[in-house]
Amino acid sequence: MSKSARNKNARKQKNVLTKREVPWGGIAFFTVIGLVAVVGITYAFFQSRSSASSAAIAGLVEKDGLSRDHTTSAVTYATSPPMGGNHDPVWQNCDAHVYDRPLRNENAVHALEHGAVWITYRPDLAAAQVDRLKAKVAATDYSFMSPYPALDAPVVLTAWGRQLKLQDASDQRVDAFLRAFVKGPQTPEPGAACDGAKDTP
Repeated sequence: MSKSARNKNARKQKNVLTKREVPWGGIAFFTVIGLVAVVGITYAFFQSRSSASSAAIAGLVEKDGLSRDHTTSAVTYATSPPMGGNHDPVWQNCDAHVYDRPLRNENAVHALEHGAVWITYRPDLAAAQVDRLKAKVAATDYSFMSPYPALDAPVVLTAWGRQLKLQDASDQRVDAFLRAFVKGPQTPEPGAACDGAKDTP
């Protein structure tokens, strides 16, 4: 046997002896464990952030355990505007929508169930303040606004189970409320459709 053939055989034997199998099972196991850990930490972070945000909003009203049945009948709500409860099967379009007339409560409540924040204001609110609210809605998905006669505050922000009454549209709590409750953790169906339904008052 020639010297080159012997060297070739020696390299083959060395490669067979030193060849290592890739431990795919171990890699898959630790990848899954890592993903579970990341999801858990992310969830805990958002929960704590939302809790901290809502706790810091002075005047926030909270109501849990609201019913969620669909009905085409008129509903008598405990609060005005309503914070949740039984509602129409058709939601009010709520993806940065500005309405110039009052909305039907039952459709608006369905939008709240999907994670929207509904900004309502007295019809006689100063035009500059209405414009300020319009700018907030235009910059925020899952938000909508409308006039609401007989409000007991000039501006009221409502999410599912959460409400804040304000005297002025420039109040910094508007931003805090939007951050905490647009598709917030208290929402029954966060991220469900906010368009493609009722587009008129």
